[in-house]
Amino acid sequence: MPTPIRWRHDRPARRRRKEDPRPLTVIKSALGEMARVAFAEPFMLAIERQEIYLRRLPPALDGLRLVHLSDFHYGPLTDSRHLERAVKAANDLRPDLIALTGDYISQDRIYAAPCAELIGRLKARFGVYAVLGNHDHWTDAALITDLFRAEGVTMLVNEGLRLDLGGESFWLAGVNDTMVGLEDISLALAGSTDDEMKLLLAHNPIILRRAARAGVDLVLSGHTHGGQVTLRPEKNRSGRPRRRLLRGLGRRGNTQIYVTRGLGTVVLPIRYGCPPEVSVLELHSMPQRF
Repeated sequence: MPTPIRWRHDRPARRRRKEDPRPLTVIKSALGEMARVAFAEPFMLAIERQEIYLRRLPPALDGLRLVHLSDFHYGPLTDSRHLERAVKAANDLRPDLIALTGDYISQDRIYAAPCAELIGRLKARFGVYAVLGNHDHWTDAALITDLFRAEGVTMLVNEGLRLDLGGESFWLAGVNDTMVGLEDISLALAGSTDDEMKLLLAHNPIILRRAARAGVDLVLSGHTHGGQVTLRPEKNRSGRPRRRLLRGLGRRGNTQIYVTRGLGTVVLPIRYGCPPEVSVLELHSMPQRF
Protein backbone atom coordinates (compact mmCIF):
# COMPACT_ATOMS: atom_id res chain seq x y z
CA MET A 1 0.00 0.00 0.00
CA PRO A 2 1.52 3.31 -1.00
CA THR A 3 2.61 5.73 1.68
CA PRO A 4 0.19 8.68 1.90
CA ILE A 5 1.64 11.92 0.73
CA ARG A 6 1.99 14.57 3.46
CA TRP A 7 1.79 18.01 2.13
CA ARG A 8 4.18 20.46 3.66
CA HIS A 9 2.74 23.83 4.65
CA ASP A 10 5.25 26.61 4.25
CA ARG A 11 3.26 28.82 6.63
CA PRO A 12 1.40 27.88 9.76
CA ALA A 13 -2.32 28.30 9.59
CA ARG A 14 -3.30 31.82 10.62
CA ARG A 15 -5.55 32.04 13.60
CA ARG A 16 -8.57 34.10 13.12
CA ARG A 17 -8.18 37.25 15.10
CA LYS A 18 -11.10 38.60 17.01
CA GLU A 19 -12.46 41.49 15.07
CA ASP A 20 -11.63 44.90 16.48
CA PRO A 21 -14.61 46.87 17.70
CA ARG A 22 -16.03 49.17 15.14
CA PRO A 23 -15.22 52.87 15.66
CA LEU A 24 -18.89 53.81 15.97
CA THR A 25 -19.34 51.22 18.71
CA VAL A 26 -16.42 52.68 20.66
CA ILE A 27 -17.75 56.21 20.27
CA LYS A 28 -21.24 55.14 21.32
CA SER A 29 -19.87 53.42 24.42
CA ALA A 30 -17.74 56.46 25.38
CA LEU A 31 -20.64 58.86 24.94
CA GLY A 32 -22.88 56.63 27.01
CA GLU A 33 -20.36 56.62 29.86
CA MET A 34 -19.97 60.40 29.63
CA ALA A 35 -23.74 60.82 29.82
CA ARG A 36 -23.94 58.56 32.87
CA VAL A 37 -21.27 60.60 34.66
CA ALA A 38 -22.79 63.93 33.56
CA PHE A 39 -26.17 63.11 35.11
CA ALA A 40 -24.60 61.72 38.31
CA GLU A 41 -21.99 64.43 38.91
CA PRO A 42 -24.45 67.19 39.98
CA PHE A 43 -24.94 65.20 43.20
CA MET A 44 -21.23 64.46 43.84
CA LEU A 45 -20.65 67.22 46.38
CA ALA A 46 -16.98 68.09 46.90
CA ILE A 47 -15.36 69.92 49.82
CA GLU A 48 -12.62 72.11 48.34
CA ARG A 49 -10.01 73.43 50.78
CA GLN A 50 -7.85 76.41 49.88
CA GLU A 51 -5.34 78.41 51.91
CA ILE A 52 -5.10 82.07 50.89
CA TYR A 53 -2.27 84.34 52.03
CA LEU A 54 -3.17 88.01 52.43
CA ARG A 55 -0.62 90.71 53.14
CA ARG A 56 -3.08 93.03 54.94
CA LEU A 57 -4.97 90.49 57.02
CA PRO A 58 -4.39 91.37 60.69
CA PRO A 59 -2.03 88.79 62.25
CA ALA A 60 -4.52 88.10 65.03
CA LEU A 61 -6.97 86.84 62.39
CA ASP A 62 -4.52 84.36 60.88
CA GLY A 63 -6.34 81.09 60.26
CA LEU A 64 -9.78 82.67 59.82
CA ARG A 65 -12.03 80.00 58.30
CA LEU A 66 -14.54 81.07 55.69
CA VAL A 67 -17.06 78.87 53.87
CA HIS A 68 -18.08 80.07 50.42
CA LEU A 69 -21.29 78.90 48.72
CA SER A 70 -22.81 80.07 45.46
CA ASP A 71 -25.22 79.31 42.62
CA PHE A 72 -27.79 77.27 44.51
CA HIS A 73 -30.27 77.63 41.62
CA TYR A 74 -33.10 76.38 43.78
CA GLY A 75 -35.69 75.44 41.17
CA PRO A 76 -36.98 72.67 38.92
CA LEU A 77 -33.52 71.47 37.86
CA THR A 78 -32.00 71.24 41.36
CA ASP A 79 -32.90 68.61 43.94
CA SER A 80 -33.51 70.36 47.27
CA ARG A 81 -32.00 67.37 49.10
CA HIS A 82 -28.69 68.09 47.38
CA LEU A 83 -28.79 71.69 48.66
CA GLU A 84 -29.68 70.47 52.15
CA ARG A 85 -26.58 68.26 52.11
CA ALA A 86 -24.48 71.27 51.14
CA VAL A 87 -25.89 73.36 53.99
CA LYS A 88 -25.22 70.57 56.47
CA ALA A 89 -21.67 70.16 55.14
CA ALA A 90 -21.07 73.90 55.53
CA ASN A 91 -22.29 73.89 59.13
CA ASP A 92 -20.26 70.79 59.98
CA LEU A 93 -17.12 72.73 59.01
CA ARG A 94 -17.81 75.20 61.86
CA PRO A 95 -16.79 78.30 59.90
CA ASP A 96 -16.03 81.73 61.30
CA LEU A 97 -17.84 83.35 58.36
CA ILE A 98 -20.10 82.17 55.55
CA ALA A 99 -20.09 84.05 52.24
CA LEU A 100 -22.85 83.57 49.64
CA THR A 101 -22.33 84.93 46.14
CA GLY A 102 -25.67 84.85 44.36
CA ASP A 103 -28.01 82.96 42.03
CA TYR A 104 -30.10 81.43 44.77
CA ILE A 105 -33.21 80.63 42.72
CA SER A 106 -34.08 79.97 39.09
CA GLN A 107 -37.11 80.47 36.84
CA ASP A 108 -39.82 81.34 39.37
CA ARG A 109 -40.20 83.44 42.52
CA ILE A 110 -42.13 80.58 44.21
CA TYR A 111 -38.73 79.08 45.05
CA ALA A 112 -37.63 82.16 47.02
CA ALA A 113 -39.29 81.26 50.33
CA PRO A 114 -38.09 77.63 50.55
CA CYS A 115 -34.62 78.74 49.49
CA ALA A 116 -34.55 81.44 52.19
CA GLU A 117 -35.63 78.89 54.79
CA LEU A 118 -32.78 76.63 53.71
CA ILE A 119 -30.25 79.50 53.77
CA GLY A 120 -31.50 80.42 57.24
CA ARG A 121 -30.12 77.11 58.55
CA LEU A 122 -26.54 78.23 57.85
CA LYS A 123 -24.59 79.03 61.01
CA ALA A 124 -21.24 80.76 61.40
CA ARG A 125 -19.45 82.29 64.38
CA PHE A 126 -19.43 85.82 62.93
CA GLY A 127 -22.42 85.63 60.62
CA VAL A 128 -23.64 84.91 57.10
CA TYR A 129 -23.15 87.53 54.35
CA ALA A 130 -24.59 87.53 50.84
CA VAL A 131 -24.84 89.32 47.50
CA LEU A 132 -27.28 88.92 44.61
CA GLY A 133 -26.72 87.27 41.22
CA ASN A 134 -28.22 87.75 37.78
CA HIS A 135 -30.79 84.95 38.17
CA ASP A 136 -32.03 86.57 41.38
CA HIS A 137 -32.71 89.78 39.45
CA TRP A 138 -34.37 87.86 36.62
CA THR A 139 -36.84 86.45 39.15
CA ASP A 140 -37.39 88.78 42.14
CA ALA A 141 -34.32 90.34 43.77
CA ALA A 142 -36.33 92.47 46.21
CA LEU A 143 -38.23 89.45 47.53
CA ILE A 144 -35.05 87.42 47.95
CA THR A 145 -33.36 90.30 49.78
CA ASP A 146 -36.26 90.71 52.20
CA LEU A 147 -36.61 86.98 52.87
CA PHE A 148 -32.89 86.51 53.45
CA ARG A 149 -32.72 89.44 55.85
CA ALA A 150 -35.67 87.97 57.75
CA GLU A 151 -33.56 84.82 58.19
CA GLY A 152 -30.68 86.82 59.70
CA VAL A 153 -28.50 86.97 56.57
CA THR A 154 -26.64 90.26 56.01
CA MET A 155 -27.34 91.30 52.41
CA LEU A 156 -24.66 93.55 50.92
CA VAL A 157 -26.13 95.52 48.02
CA ASN A 158 -23.35 97.88 46.90
CA GLU A 159 -22.39 98.40 50.51
CA GLY A 160 -19.77 97.39 53.03
CA LEU A 161 -19.02 97.30 56.71
CA ARG A 162 -16.05 97.12 59.00
CA LEU A 163 -16.19 93.64 60.46
CA ASP A 164 -14.81 93.61 64.00
CA LEU A 165 -13.67 90.15 65.06
CA GLY A 166 -12.43 90.20 68.62
CA GLY A 167 -10.62 93.53 68.46
CA GLU A 168 -9.26 93.17 64.93
CA SER A 169 -11.13 94.20 61.79
CA PHE A 170 -11.25 94.32 58.00
CA TRP A 171 -13.62 95.75 55.40
CA LEU A 172 -16.24 93.33 54.07
CA ALA A 173 -18.13 94.56 51.02
CA GLY A 174 -20.57 93.27 48.44
CA VAL A 175 -21.63 94.54 45.03
CA ASN A 176 -24.86 94.12 43.15
CA ASP A 177 -24.74 92.10 39.95
CA THR A 178 -22.62 93.27 37.02
CA MET A 179 -24.66 91.46 34.36
CA VAL A 180 -27.78 93.53 35.07
CA GLY A 181 -25.77 96.77 35.26
CA LEU A 182 -26.17 97.45 38.99
CA GLU A 183 -22.60 96.98 40.25
CA ASP A 184 -21.06 99.93 42.15
CA ILE A 185 -17.71 98.99 43.64
CA SER A 186 -16.84 102.51 44.78
CA LEU A 187 -20.04 102.68 46.82
CA ALA A 188 -19.35 99.26 48.33
CA LEU A 189 -15.89 100.41 49.46
CA ALA A 190 -17.00 103.84 50.69
CA GLY A 191 -15.93 104.24 54.31
CA SER A 192 -12.96 101.87 54.11
CA THR A 193 -9.42 103.09 54.72
CA ASP A 194 -6.48 102.72 52.37
CA ASP A 195 -4.46 100.48 54.68
CA GLU A 196 -7.09 97.95 55.79
CA MET A 197 -7.76 94.59 54.21
CA LYS A 198 -10.73 94.51 51.85
CA LEU A 199 -12.77 91.38 51.11
CA LEU A 200 -15.30 91.76 48.30
CA LEU A 201 -18.24 89.50 47.48
CA ALA A 202 -19.25 89.72 43.81
CA HIS A 203 -21.34 87.21 41.88
CA ASN A 204 -19.54 87.69 38.58
CA PRO A 205 -15.72 87.26 38.51
CA ILE A 206 -15.50 89.72 35.62
CA ILE A 207 -15.11 92.35 38.34
CA LEU A 208 -11.51 91.30 39.04
CA ARG A 209 -9.85 94.02 36.95
CA ARG A 210 -11.86 96.79 38.62
CA ALA A 211 -11.36 95.25 42.05
CA ALA A 212 -7.60 95.28 41.52
CA ARG A 213 -7.70 98.98 40.58
CA ALA A 214 -9.73 99.67 43.74
CA GLY A 215 -7.18 97.98 46.01
CA VAL A 216 -9.28 94.97 47.01
CA ASP A 217 -7.27 92.14 48.60
CA LEU A 218 -9.61 89.21 47.93
CA VAL A 219 -12.69 88.71 45.74
CA LEU A 220 -15.09 85.79 46.15
CA SER A 221 -17.25 84.95 43.13
CA GLY A 222 -19.39 82.26 41.51
CA HIS A 223 -21.47 82.55 38.33
CA THR A 224 -19.34 80.30 36.11
CA HIS A 225 -20.30 76.90 37.62
CA GLY A 226 -16.68 76.01 36.85
CA GLY A 227 -17.82 75.70 33.24
CA GLN A 228 -20.47 73.13 34.33
CA VAL A 229 -19.36 70.89 31.47
CA THR A 230 -15.63 71.04 30.82
CA LEU A 231 -13.45 68.76 28.72
CA ARG A 232 -10.11 70.52 29.17
CA PRO A 233 -7.95 71.34 32.19
CA GLU A 234 -8.02 74.78 33.78
CA LYS A 235 -4.35 75.30 32.90
CA ASN A 236 -2.85 75.29 29.41
CA ARG A 237 0.12 73.20 28.23
CA SER A 238 2.63 75.63 29.71
CA GLY A 239 1.06 75.20 33.14
CA ARG A 240 -0.35 78.72 33.22
CA PRO A 241 -4.03 79.39 33.95
CA ARG A 242 -6.19 80.00 30.91
CA ARG A 243 -7.19 83.57 30.16
CA ARG A 244 -10.69 83.21 31.57
CA LEU A 245 -10.72 81.97 35.16
CA LEU A 246 -13.63 79.56 35.56
CA ARG A 247 -12.79 78.09 38.95
CA GLY A 248 -10.25 78.09 41.76
CA LEU A 249 -7.75 80.68 42.93
CA GLY A 250 -6.37 83.36 40.64
CA ARG A 251 -4.90 86.83 40.92
CA ARG A 252 -4.33 90.14 39.23
CA GLY A 253 -1.53 92.16 40.81
CA ASN A 254 -2.05 92.20 44.57
CA THR A 255 -5.71 91.20 44.24
CA GLN A 256 -6.64 87.53 44.54
CA ILE A 257 -9.92 85.92 43.53
CA TYR A 258 -11.52 82.61 44.38
CA VAL A 259 -14.20 81.36 41.97
CA THR A 260 -16.32 78.48 43.23
CA ARG A 261 -17.96 75.90 40.96
CA GLY A 262 -21.18 76.47 42.88
CA LEU A 263 -23.89 73.99 43.82
CA GLY A 264 -26.62 73.93 41.17
CA THR A 265 -27.03 73.78 37.40
CA VAL A 266 -28.71 75.77 34.63
CA VAL A 267 -30.09 74.88 31.17
CA LEU A 268 -29.53 71.13 31.75
CA PRO A 269 -29.22 69.24 35.07
CA ILE A 270 -25.74 67.96 34.22
CA ARG A 271 -22.12 68.53 35.18
CA TYR A 272 -18.97 67.01 33.73
CA GLY A 273 -15.46 67.60 35.06
CA CYS A 274 -16.61 70.13 37.66
CA PRO A 275 -18.65 68.68 40.53
CA PRO A 276 -20.62 70.96 42.88
CA GLU A 277 -18.52 72.56 45.57
CA VAL A 278 -18.50 73.73 49.17
CA SER A 279 -15.41 75.93 49.44
CA VAL A 280 -13.44 76.15 52.68
CA LEU A 281 -11.06 79.10 52.55
CA GLU A 282 -8.49 79.49 55.31
CA LEU A 283 -7.09 83.02 55.40
CA HIS A 284 -3.52 83.62 56.52
CA SER A 285 -1.56 86.75 57.24
CA MET A 286 1.95 86.25 55.86
CA PRO A 287 3.27 89.54 54.43
CA GLN A 288 6.76 88.09 53.91
CA ARG A 289 5.42 86.14 50.92
CA PHE A 290 4.75 89.31 48.98
